Amino acid sequence: MTQTPTHHRPVPTVTSARPGRSVRVLAPVPGGQGHTVRGMTTSSRNALGEFLQAGRSRLEPGDVGFPTAGTRRVAGLRREEVAVLAGVSADYYGRLEQGRERNPSPQVIASIARALRFDADARGHLYRLAGLNPGMAPDSGRDLVHPSLLELLDAFPQAAAYVLSPSFDVLATNPIAAALLTPFAGTQNMVRVLFRDPQARVVFTEWPVVARATVRALRLHAGLYPGDADIAAVVEDLSEESAEFRELWDENDVSSLSRAFKVFAHPDLGRIELTYQTFEVKDAPGQQLLVGTAAAGSASADALAILASMQPADA
Repeated sequence: MTQTPTHHRPVPTVTSARPGRSVRVLAPVPGGQGHTVRGMTTSSRNALGEFLQAGRSRLEPGDVGFPTAGTRRVAGLRREEVAVLAGVSADYYGRLEQGRERNPSPQVIASIARALRFDADARGHLYRLAGLNPGMAPDSGRDLVHPSLLELLDAFPQAAAYVLSPSFDVLATNPIAAALLTPFAGTQNMVRVLFRDPQARVVFTEWPVVARATVRALRLHAGLYPGDADIAAVVEDLSEESAEFRELWDENDVSSLSRAFKVFAHPDLGRIELTYQTFEVKDAPGQQLLVGTAAAGSASADALAILASMQPADA
């Protein structure tokens, strides 16, 4: 008989994506769309200015060729220095950061992004905050795991692979990923796991690195999906519960999870080192497949093989 790869999906509702395959779907959050995210809400009225201020606070004068002598009251560059680097007037930049200028041109935003040395993720986030690249509207059906991603899950039998929603809910896993995430059974959101579950600091041996990268990616997704109720709920809950989350969120930095290195501490197999690559499909905006692979011939690769052999297969 032909073996069919087992997909573990940690959420209760089941629907059918195509004959012969079942897919778990996250239950909808009461209230639907229209939620706002802490630090990116319409009530603050100045998400763009806050992001610009955070960006310049991370640059030192010496980073951009300015003199470093003298005492500064605040960290980072002054508004006037950013204006010089961007080729705009100090008055205009000040009004933009203060929220009194609402319609910057694409050219101005591009100049400011260069001045602040933003990477591709931060530039895209800046454009969206300026209203120049509107974020994709949340898709009410995106929590149905796309068949293309499920096929990719099948394609990595010796890797840890799982599908995430924009709010970092685990929508589906392959057997190895399910085994690695067993300590967190019952909690499907990985951001909540990182900041609520004490076991996360044991399983993820480099917890500070994983936590920072996850929060930066969550803020990036908040800009991509400004009405996402799940993201809003995660941010609001953890901002109230966790000082560590609140500190990372208030750094106002963004980055994607295109490639990452994670170290797991397995209770039986010990240290497992994985390099993660992220895959997306255009037909399922927001869903991401993360695939963690071990170096060929390494102890981590042997550990993954053991985990794969321990999982029951459907006949």
